Amino acid sequence: MSNIEVYGKKNPNLPFHPAVRAGDYVYVSGQVAKDESGTMVAGTIEEETRATLEAVKRVLAQAGCELADVVKVTTYLEDARDFGRYNGVFKEYFPEGRIARTTVEARAVITTKIEIECIAYKPL
Repeated sequence: MSNIEVYGKKNPNLPFHPAVRAGDYVYVSGQVAKDESGTMVAGTIEEETRATLEAVKRVLAQAGCELADVVKVTTYLEDARDFGRYNGVFKEYFPEGRIARTTVEARAVITTKIEIECIAYKPL
């Protein structure tokens, strides 16, 4: 496993890292609406989507990546009726739409309207 790198501060209570690089791919664990200090951001689906995507950007940056390197996104929405509003914000962050994406309705284990995980491709 010498070609595996981990990024971000591991939560001592949880057995995973915010991101893991395996070769040319960076796998970002599910991110929620947290600000830079780690405080949850509660608000509308638009506000939580922006905060969540900013959290994704911060984790990607630790691995030397940016949103333009993302090839796959999986989004979990607490309420599928929020899809249109979430999608409007998502387009701001991925205007080219050159990614594969899955969006499902699911409750998170913490109070949040949205969780996003992604895979980035960035050759070493």
